[in-house]
Order: sequence, then C-alpha cells, then structure tokens
Amino acid sequence: MLDIRFVRENPDIVKENIRKKFQDSKLPLVDEVIELDTQRRAAIVEADQLRSNRNTLSKQIGMLMGQAKKDPSKLAEAEAVKAQVKEQADRLAELEKLEGELEEKVRRIMLVIPNIIDPSVPIGPDDSANVEVERFGEAKTPDFPIPYHTDIMESFGGIDLDAAGRVSGNGFYYLLGDIARLHEAVLAYGRDFMIDKGFTYCIPPFMIHGNVVEGVMSQTDMDAMMYKIEGEDLYLIGTSEHSMIGRFIDQILPSETLPQTLTSYSPCFRKEKGAHGIEERGVYRIHQFEKQEMIVVCKPEDSKDWYEKLWRYSVELFRNLDIPVRQLECCSGDLADLKVKSCDIEAWSPRQQKYFEVCSCSNLGDAQARRLRIRYKDENGKMQLCHTLNNTCVAPPRMLIAFLENNLQSDGTVLIPEVLRPYMGGKDKLVPKQ
Repeated sequence: MLDIRFVRENPDIVKENIRKKFQDSKLPLVDEVIELDTQRRAAIVEADQLRSNRNTLSKQIGMLMGQAKKDPSKLAEAEAVKAQVKEQADRLAELEKLEGELEEKVRRIMLVIPNIIDPSVPIGPDDSANVEVERFGEAKTPDFPIPYHTDIMESFGGIDLDAAGRVSGNGFYYLLGDIARLHEAVLAYGRDFMIDKGFTYCIPPFMIHGNVVEGVMSQTDMDAMMYKIEGEDLYLIGTSEHSMIGRFIDQILPSETLPQTLTSYSPCFRKEKGAHGIEERGVYRIHQFEKQEMIVVCKPEDSKDWYEKLWRYSVELFRNLDIPVRQLECCSGDLADLKVKSCDIEAWSPRQQKYFEVCSCSNLGDAQARRLRIRYKDENGKMQLCHTLNNTCVAPPRMLIAFLENNLQSDGTVLIPEVLRPYMGGKDKLVPKQ
C-alpha cells in the first residue's frame, strides 16, 4: 500500500505505474482518492478550529457567569455563548463522523492501488512476458519414457488419490511409504539448509485474523486463495508468510534486531480457483500441501541485497538435489499488487520438456509493513517502515514432481542425492514395488 502523501504529490507517477501493470480500470481511483483525501483534510482542519474555539468560548462562559452575579444582564450574554458552543459541538460531531467515513473510503481505495514496481521489472501484460534470466544445471532428456508423476509414485505404492477423493474430494492425496518419507525428507533438508544459512526456524499459527490477511495480501488474492473458518474471524493460511509477517503487526522493532531472517514450516490451504491444464492434475495443483518458507524483515536499504540472496538460496538447494532450474523475472502484469519485484525459480521437467514453477521470490518493499504498521527507529530516532521479503524454500509435493522426474532411472529406481540420504535412513535409491 502506498503512502497517501506520495499519491497526492505524485499522481502522474502512480497512474503511469498502473498503466505499466495493465490495470487501466484503476486509473480513476487516483483522482478519486486525492479528492476524498482533500475533503478529509478539510474536515480535520475545521474540526481542529472548532475544538480551539470551544476552549475559548468555555472560558468566556465562565467569565460571564462570574460577572452575572453582579450584573444580571451578563446572564443572557452567557446563555448566548452557550448556544453557540452547542451549535459548534453539533457541527464537530458531524465533522468527526465525516472524517471517519472519509478515512475509511481513502483506506479502501489505497488497498487497491498497486505498489510502485522496481524500474528493473520487465513490462508485459501477463506471465507470457516473463523473462528468463539464467539457467543452472543441464536440462537433460533421458532416452527412456518418463511416466506421469502419479504413476511414478504408484510404482512405489506411495500415493492413493482415490481414497483421498472419497474422504476429502478432488485436490487432496494420501502419501505412503517411501514417497511419504521422501516428502518429509525434502522438508527436513530444506529446514536444515536454511538454518545453516543463519535463519531462525519457526512453526507459526496456521490460522490468522482477517486484519492480518488484509495486511499481507490483496483482496483479489485473498478471495482466490483463502479458506475462511465459518462463524469466526479466522482464515486458514495459504502460506506461512501470512502468519510470519503478521507476527510483527503493530511492532516497533529495535534497529539492532534487523534483519529478521526466519524460515518457517506450515501446511498451506488454497482454494486454487479456476480451470487448469492436464499437466496440472495429480498432485501438481492441490488444496493442501506443506512448505518450508524464507522470510526477511529488514531496513529499506538492505532489501535489494536480500532479494538476490533469497532466490540464489533456492537455486543452490535445488542444484544440491540434482534438479536443473532457471530464474524467470516476473513482468509487471504478472506481479501481485503489493510486490515491488518478483522472480520464479522453475525446475526442469524431463517429461514435459519444459520448466515449471517451484519457488517464488518477492520483495514487497514497505507495502505489508505500512498495512500492518511494522516499524523501526533509524539512527536519528525517526520512525521508518520496514521492508518485507519472502521466498519458497521447498514446497512438496510439487517439488517432488521435479525430484522424481530428474532422478528417475531407466529401471524405475529413483536415485537419492547425497544431501538427502541422512533423512532417508541412508538409502541411496528407491526401488519400486511394481
């Protein structure tokens, strides 16, 4: 969310940013919010003047009442001033109500106006304009056919979608045996990988209040993703970022504690609205999964460096698991409204002969901090807003798709990279049951 003062002083910049995000329907909101803010500030000025007058008139009434003991004619004058005070009190009540209404209207519009994107972000209307920056590892194609990922899992007796469908419906799964163990091994390795990078391991609440949801994501994303608990002001988190950033709501963080570098585990719950292609069936796009996340809360001058570090951590982790990846810079039209800059790390799929998203790294600038009032005092004692960043560490089972495809052998076995073997009881490969 932008500062209303910035919008007021730079309407052309804000409008141009909206155009770059291909959201022209939001252009009228800039003039509308400026006009509402002008009315709000005028109401504040008038109300402050009435409060000042009230103090002056109250003293005048006291003086006139004192004089009325000797001069009864002063009593009528005092009553006239009292009537004036009453009239101004009624007007003040109207202004205070108006001020609150205008403030809420301004806030609601400001939640919709997108954040200013970084100058380095490529301009384009949707993800088709995202730009490949760099590849890591050789994207190989084996000389044997690679089954669909659920078929690979079934060869190990590792998945039961039919039972999950009976119990919970589409978009859920049972993982079993070695596949379930591999799932947990990947999460455990991701956890220890981030701890070794100096991050603090966290397990957050898996449900959050509505004001926290509003603070960490746009209304559009909220409607498309979040499950609400009926009858309560609680939502199931779609990612631990929501809960982790919410941890700092209304906090003034000591400067010396920044940056806060955290890695959090959680289940994630998502509606996943909309139709998806045939390559996104199985366990590719589901309503419930588990994830290890990276979170950074830092000073504004440090956020660009942290953005670079975070996505490179993802590359390092996936290469340690023998998975080729590439970095894809997200274009303006593919950025969520709160994001300043974002990139995807995509893993190579030998079966599909293409890359697909496994991590998303984002710098949100001060947008979440402004909404949630996350601040610190700089060296001059001035209050500043923090910057927040997040990135996927590992998110199985989607990550398992890339792992199984890239480590599958012609005899149906799956090789276990060395870094993962301690989490798999020392196994160096999985052997299918079928």
